[in-house]
Amino acid sequence: MQNMNDSKFSIDELGWCQPSRHVPSPHYDARPPASDVSLLVVHNISLPPGQFGGDSIEKFFLGQLKPSDHPFFSVIANMKVSAHCLIRRTGEVVQFVSFNDRAWHAGNSSFAGQERCNDYSIGIELEGVDSVAYEQAQYQALARLTFALQQHYQLITNERITGHQYIAPIRKTDPGLVFEWPKFRNLLNYISTEY
Repeated sequence: MQNMNDSKFSIDELGWCQPSRHVPSPHYDARPPASDVSLLVVHNISLPPGQFGGDSIEKFFLGQLKPSDHPFFSVIANMKVSAHCLIRRTGEVVQFVSFNDRAWHAGNSSFAGQERCNDYSIGIELEGVDSVAYEQAQYQALARLTFALQQHYQLITNERITGHQYIAPIRKTDPGLVFEWPKFRNLLNYISTEY
């Protein structure tokens, strides 16, 4: 399990988090010209729904889900979806798309009057569901990763960190009411004073 004493994350010039496990997804494209990275969006995901562990999330983001493996997979197997990173229940960070590129995580969305959030945002998925508390290791990893992202993409201010439910409120509910924003922000503030 990762803890506050772990070495800090950094973002390299190619937009990859170090250290993290890199599993490149084909589901991405270039950001539009003049689209500065300025927003961080927190999501949740579990596959099959409500189940943690396993490799189904990775297969989904790689386009490798088999519809025969679970009834729900027949609904989503052909979707082309990705996030920049997944934070497992253990706190492990898995990166699928360079932060410099556009991952396909937000869909039809708007933040502060600006639409098409995928163009200018970074999407981080927490392994979880709206109704189950997230693990301390996930909060710690998210705070450490957010701090590294803020150092590299300085337009991502604390005010420009949001949940999927707030940029697509009619369609989405994640990361849900169980996500403790004050806990996350306190950890982020703590890390910023440590480094």
